[in-house]
Amino acid sequence: MIQVAFFDTKTYDRPAFEKYGEKADVKFRFLETKLTEDTVELARGCDAVCVFVNDTVSAPVIGRLHEMGVRLIALRCAGYNNVDVRAAFGKIHVVHVPAYSPYAVAEHAAALLLTSVRRIHKAYNRTREFNFSLHGLTGFDLHGKTVGVIGSGKIGRIFMDICRGFGMNVIAYDPFPVEDSGIRYVSLEELFRESDIISLHCPLTEETHHLIDENAIHQMKKGVVILNTSRGALIDAEALLEGIKARKVGAACLDVYEEEADVFFEDRSGHILNDDLLARLISMPNVIVTSHQGFLTEEALDSIAETTVGNILACFGGDGLCSNELCYRCGKIEQCRRERKEKCF
Repeated sequence: MIQVAFFDTKTYDRPAFEKYGEKADVKFRFLETKLTEDTVELARGCDAVCVFVNDTVSAPVIGRLHEMGVRLIALRCAGYNNVDVRAAFGKIHVVHVPAYSPYAVAEHAAALLLTSVRRIHKAYNRTREFNFSLHGLTGFDLHGKTVGVIGSGKIGRIFMDICRGFGMNVIAYDPFPVEDSGIRYVSLEELFRESDIISLHCPLTEETHHLIDENAIHQMKKGVVILNTSRGALIDAEALLEGIKARKVGAACLDVYEEEADVFFEDRSGHILNDDLLARLISMPNVIVTSHQGFLTEEALDSIAETTVGNILACFGGDGLCSNELCYRCGKIEQCRRERKEKCF
């Protein structure tokens, strides 16, 4: 039986992972705590660890896991910016879930957009107090507006399809364009300049860190709506707040936040929020924040568990080759999976 330490467990995680783990003879040790340098010892005796977006899989943590004989880091998400893949190379294999339900995240982005531009959240709060005034609830049509989508992976393309359904003009930026896709690609500068709405659907890398900063916001249309359902650090939150205060940014819809690790996924309602920047953003009338719930559908949770268990089985069985491995050897991290015919090390 394969023993797996499952960090940062939430109640919605367990059913699907227990189901697929039981079928595959994979035993999960469910832990509520996040993986950090202080908690890494909880993985002792396990063959693998299963981690999520806010676990800290740094070089020191990886070194300790390696010393304890842990052979696999299984991410139950697509992003891996919280994992030092370089430090893991040659020590511990790293796998992720590149796609689970791209519809879940794309639909959540669309839901945020509609909620914002039609003031649904404000109307909901009003009518619960029997206030049926329409004052201040005027929105705008999505039809005919230009949406700029940064990132044309599966989620980005599905979001584009949704926007086309509303009759929107879709433009996109991606350093790796999808061939024969019919997508109208433009430069990042043109996307900033022409878009009424900008939606982020790209991974967080050194190149995309603070992709939306003061300079980028300066190039945008007055009243632009910014959506982020990818990774928080794609946006410089301080620059975003200044853009909102200057009335340059008309609205922001955030399912992620750069410093979310100690805030999101937990009930903080009885505590004082120490993050002043997040508190100020939430206080803005044209900002909607959800706590990284874009992935949270029954279909996505089931797919994440099935793929993660499949990754674990692939790494511990047969030739140990897993198509979802993240490798530092060739520098391509995940792109090399298309030509991979052997383990990375």
